[in-house]
Amino acid sequence: MENSMSTLSAGLLLFLIMDPLGNIPLFLSLLRNVAPERRRRVMIRELIIALVTLFAFLLGGSYVLKALQLRPESISIGGGIVLFLIGVKMIFPPREGGIFGSVQGVEPFIVPLAIPGVAGPSALAAIMLMTNSAPGRTVDWSIALFSAWLATALILLSSTYLFRLLGTSVLTALERLMGMLLVALSVQMFLDGVALYLRVGGS
Repeated sequence: MENSMSTLSAGLLLFLIMDPLGNIPLFLSLLRNVAPERRRRVMIRELIIALVTLFAFLLGGSYVLKALQLRPESISIGGGIVLFLIGVKMIFPPREGGIFGSVQGVEPFIVPLAIPGVAGPSALAAIMLMTNSAPGRTVDWSIALFSAWLATALILLSSTYLFRLLGTSVLTALERLMGMLLVALSVQMFLDGVALYLRVGGS
């Protein structure tokens, strides 16, 4: 991921990774057994937990990378591969529904709605990659992250209405379109990592 990535493109990337449309069936199925008067509160709680987790990685991710002695090109190549797999799964979702599959439970807490539903490994990896590639742009990345999370939160909080309005087929088509965009972005991230590796001579 190059330093020239704009705040808008970073926000779009994070929004695609969070995949709110693909998570609508997951949220609806897991909240089915929750009392109707508690569903919105549970969703807001899980979304806030996801936001705190994402910002924790935004502010502390660079220290993790330094501690592990990971080079930027390694993160870019690895992140591109992970995002590619997520994108392919969005285009060809598993039969049980959603890119994370189905999980049974009465009232979910942290897992799987907050993590990995919204704050998944690919989103956390992308955030650490952005902060590592341009550590001086924390404000830009914060704006991008919050914008992506806000758009995701609004969609998920409206999941019941969107599901009734659009239906399963339209949501599936939109998720696959988002998956195709994510695959394209992941290939670019992978190529950027390879180009950076070749420039530094693999030393």
